[in-house]
Amino acid sequence: MPTSRPAAPAPPALLPDAGFGLSRRRLLEALKRLGSATLREAAADLGLSRETVREHLNALGADGLVERAGSRRGGAGRPEILYRLAARAERLFPRRDGEVLQELAAYLLERGGEAELRRFFERRAGTRLAAARRRLAGLRGRRRLDEVARILSDEGYMAEVVGGTLRLAHCPIRGVVDVTHLPCRAELAMVESLLGRKLRRTDYLPDGGVSCSYRLGRGR
Repeated sequence: MPTSRPAAPAPPALLPDAGFGLSRRRLLEALKRLGSATLREAAADLGLSRETVREHLNALGADGLVERAGSRRGGAGRPEILYRLAARAERLFPRRDGEVLQELAAYLLERGGEAELRRFFERRAGTRLAAARRRLAGLRGRRRLDEVARILSDEGYMAEVVGGTLRLAHCPIRGVVDVTHLPCRAELAMVESLLGRKLRRTDYLPDGGVSCSYRLGRGR
């Protein structure tokens, strides 16, 4: 009796909200699975015409999601261009980094590693502090405050200045913060150092607030 062959593993699925039509989703997944492919190879893998795949490659390339990766000779004739996913395309595929970091933080806390974890977040904030200070060189007053908000926004905090309040609408490390508030303390100390002012918290996402908001105190 013939034995059935195991099914080939499914390619990594893009995130549900990636916003691509079926053909482009399949092309991105094929490049992820294959590593790189020529136009001819991609068309054969997907069962699409070369014209259709060329159109998709051009569009995805314009979006910074696909890039050229050299060429490969497939026989007689000119070498064929190889295509691969650009680094930016990695964000389209599921990641578990946040979940793993959350579990790691919980693991360290359960085993008495709070001091070491605190030193880690303080060191991380200190490393970013030097680069932030370079961006703030020569800035004073409101211009300095606005630039601090831009620095935090570049890191994913969706920061803005509203009146005398620094407001962070998003926490990019929320999974870890749900385990321990140590990173919040380190981040707050960094921002106070950049502004030369003490901050008073008026709203807090982990407590159910709509943002992490801080009133500006007097200069130190």
